[in-house]
Amino acid sequence: MEPILEMRGITKVFPGVKALDDVNLRVAPGEIHALVGENGAGKSTLMKVLSGVYPHGTYEGDIEFDGKPVSFSGISDSEEVGIIIIHQELALVPLLSIAENIFLGNEVATAGVIDWPETNSRTDELLRKVGLRERSSTLVDKLGVGKQQLVEIAKALSKKVKLLILDEPTASLQENDSQKLLDLLLEFKAQGIASILISHKLNEVSRVADSITVLRDGQTVSTLDCHAEKISEERIIRDMVGRDMAHRYPDRTPNIGETLLEVSDWNVTHPDHSDRQVIRNVSFKVAAGEVVGIAGLMGSGRTELAMSIFGRSYGNSIRGSVKLRGKEVDVSTVGRAIDSGLAYVTEDRKALGLILEEDILRNTTLANLARVSSNGVINDAEERKVAESYRKALGIRTPSVFQKVMNLSGGNQQKVVLSKWLFAEPEVLILDEPTRGIDVGAKFEIYTIINELAAQGKGVVMISSEMPELLGMCDRIYVMNEGRLVGELNGREATQEKIMSMIVRS
Repeated sequence: MEPILEMRGITKVFPGVKALDDVNLRVAPGEIHALVGENGAGKSTLMKVLSGVYPHGTYEGDIEFDGKPVSFSGISDSEEVGIIIIHQELALVPLLSIAENIFLGNEVATAGVIDWPETNSRTDELLRKVGLRERSSTLVDKLGVGKQQLVEIAKALSKKVKLLILDEPTASLQENDSQKLLDLLLEFKAQGIASILISHKLNEVSRVADSITVLRDGQTVSTLDCHAEKISEERIIRDMVGRDMAHRYPDRTPNIGETLLEVSDWNVTHPDHSDRQVIRNVSFKVAAGEVVGIAGLMGSGRTELAMSIFGRSYGNSIRGSVKLRGKEVDVSTVGRAIDSGLAYVTEDRKALGLILEEDILRNTTLANLARVSSNGVINDAEERKVAESYRKALGIRTPSVFQKVMNLSGGNQQKVVLSKWLFAEPEVLILDEPTRGIDVGAKFEIYTIINELAAQGKGVVMISSEMPELLGMCDRIYVMNEGRLVGELNGREATQEKIMSMIVRS
C-alpha cells in the first residue's frame, strides 16, 4: 500500500544543536502511527517541519503527502492539503463559543457576512461526530480540558482532515477522558483518517497504534509493526533510552527520622464560592527522609490542599495548623511559607513554575535571591556559579545556563523548577505531578533526585495521578476523595486495588 505520508532524510539544525538528523517517517492511509522518544528526541520538531511551522527551506530532506511532493511555507499550506496538528497546549479562545472557535479563520460567510445558522448547524454535526453534547453557543471556558480537546478535534474535522497529528493529547486528561479520546482515534481509523500520536503513555500507545516510530537524539532508531509481532513496553523503552530499564523506579533504602511536617485539621473553602468547602478536616504527617504520596482522582482536592498550605495560594477561610519540627509556623503568604522551610513544585510548570522567557540562570535563583545578593544588588558571578552547579548536579541538558527555559524539553524544564526550589533550601518539598508530560528516561532521573532528597533528610510529599508511580516511590500513601483523607497505606502493602477501594467506598 502506498503511504499517505513519507518523510525522507529530514535534518533540522538550530544554532549549536542538530535537532533532527536524517529522520525518516512513513505513515499508511488510515493507520494510527505512534511517535515516541525521550524529551528532546525531536518528535515535536519533526511535526513542526511536517505542518509548516518550520517552513520549507529551513530544513533538509523531502516530504511526500498523498502521492505528491509538498513544500509548506506555513500551517495554512499544510491544512490546505488535510494535515492538521493539535498541540499539547490547546489553542482555543476561552471567551468565544464552541462554534466561533471551530470556524475561527475558516468562517462560513457570504460577501464577508457570517452565516450563523449554517455555522451552528455544522458545529452541531461536528460535535456529534466527536461525542460532545454541548450546545454550539457554549463558551469554551465552561468546558473541562477533556471536552476542550474534543473541540480541537472537531475543529480539525471541519478542515477535511486526512492526517491528524496529536501531540500528547492525554497528558492533562483523567482516565475516562483519555479512553474516550483513544476510542475516537479508532473511529477515525475506521473512516480512513490517518493519525500520528505523540505520547509518553506507552500503555495508550500499545492499545491503539498500528506502527511505532522511535526517535532518539534526533535520529530514527526503529519503526515497529504492531501487527507483525507483540511489541512490549520494555522493547519500546530500550529503543527510546538506549538501555534496558528493568527497574523503572530507582532502589532506595528508607532512613526515616523524626516528624518534620504536621498539618492538623486543615479546612479550605472555594475562592469564589464561600458555601463550598474544598478541603475538610485534613490532617497528615511527613517525617525526615520519608516520601509520602497523596493519591486520588481528578477533583479530589490534592492540588487545592497543597496550594493552600503553601502560602494560601488557593482558597478562602483557611483554618488549621502547620508545624515544622513540632513548632507551629506561619504559612499565610508564599514568602513566609518559604522562610518556614516549605517548597511547592506546581503541576503546571509552564504557567506557574517558570518564567519561560527568562534563562535557566534567572529561574534557578528566583526563590532565594537574597543568597546571591548584597544590599539588594545581585552578584552576577555568584548567580552564575549557583546556576551552573545545579545544571551539573541535576543533569540539565543544555549548552549554557543562558538558554531560555522555553526552549528546553519538558524533563529539563522540570529539573529547572526543582533547581529553583532546592536553592531555596527547604525542609519539606511538595511535588505536584512532578513527572507529568515527561518521558520514561527523564522520569527515572526525577525519581533519582527525589530519592537523593529523602536521603538528605528532607521530607517529600508526592502528588501523582499515576498510581504505579506512587506505589514505586512512596513509603506511605494517603488517599483523598472529595476533599477528605479517606485512608492511609504503608507503601509496601499498597496496591492500586486497595487505593481504588478506599476511594469508591468513601
